[in-house]
Amino acid sequence: MASGRSAAAQEHPNAVVARPTSTTAISSGSRPFASFIVCTRNRVQALAACIRSIEAACLAYAGIASELVIVDNGSTDGTPDELIRIAAASPVAIALVAEPRAGLAAARNAGMERARGRILVFVDDDCKVHRHYLGDLARHYADGERRIIRGGRVELGDPSDLPFTIKRSRVSARLTRDVHPGGFVLGCNMTMHRDVAALVGPFDERFGAGAPLQSAEDTDYLVRAFQLDIPVEYVPDMTVYHHHGRKAREAIEKLHRNYSLGNGALCLKHLFRAPWLLKHFCWTFRSACGQTFGGERFDPELQLSHWPIVSMNLLGAARFARLAVTGPAPRAGLCQIDQAAAKLR
Repeated sequence: MASGRSAAAQEHPNAVVARPTSTTAISSGSRPFASFIVCTRNRVQALAACIRSIEAACLAYAGIASELVIVDNGSTDGTPDELIRIAAASPVAIALVAEPRAGLAAARNAGMERARGRILVFVDDDCKVHRHYLGDLARHYADGERRIIRGGRVELGDPSDLPFTIKRSRVSARLTRDVHPGGFVLGCNMTMHRDVAALVGPFDERFGAGAPLQSAEDTDYLVRAFQLDIPVEYVPDMTVYHHHGRKAREAIEKLHRNYSLGNGALCLKHLFRAPWLLKHFCWTFRSACGQTFGGERFDPELQLSHWPIVSMNLLGAARFARLAVTGPAPRAGLCQIDQAAAKLR
């Protein structure tokens, strides 16, 4: 049976490949509670560990029907063959999706279109989910609140990695205009009801890793949801462990600049509909000036400066302006998500 499924998957890269158990089976007449969406490109070893952690979380809560959607964003390191092998042996239903268009946002959109769950869970391929993740997720969505984006705790997976791209707050909070949305909920641990995906639409493919603006596809999504009066909430559980592998300060500085580039583009994109983002740029510029005269750095522990944020914000705004004039228009919508959400109303 396994060899037959593998051959079919090689012929049809978007085919579902799975060996579900009785508690996780997904029939044509049922909808799973959760769809874990993992986008990957050339990280075959880290991806295998990520998948194992999701399988363990699903098996720990076998009564909560779940699926795993894996989007291969043009890998060249043997990822497609490894995914076929993993999916054929997995106790969890796995859908394999091939998205050759470069960019994390494009891959996320492909994953959303394929996902069948009522709750969409975005996890990065270099993360591992906590064993109790699915139980935490079900508890938070048990109150029936559908129009919300919710993100959970992000811990360092390897204590020898530098403390960046993590969120360890132990206090629940909701996004307000006084808080910059960047990093409020991290894209490596972001969840939403599919109704939210139908309302907000697809990720803007000009943003995100592998795209011209390098980052902020998740932050852009939060801002667009916030404009629609959809709450954005952080909760201190629903934990993932981020194995980002960055041990040198130079790698963190590069990522820091990429984040700032995306945030600058974000500020210009939403200048008229969310002018409060400009306030955060002004605060950063003021902090940079203060740093020049002995004030605190943006991140004293990692010695990250405010000035690269200012310069990359400006560069990001200029790059967005050029893309807005010369680049392709963002995708209009996600028909499959729209139709599925309509059936739930």
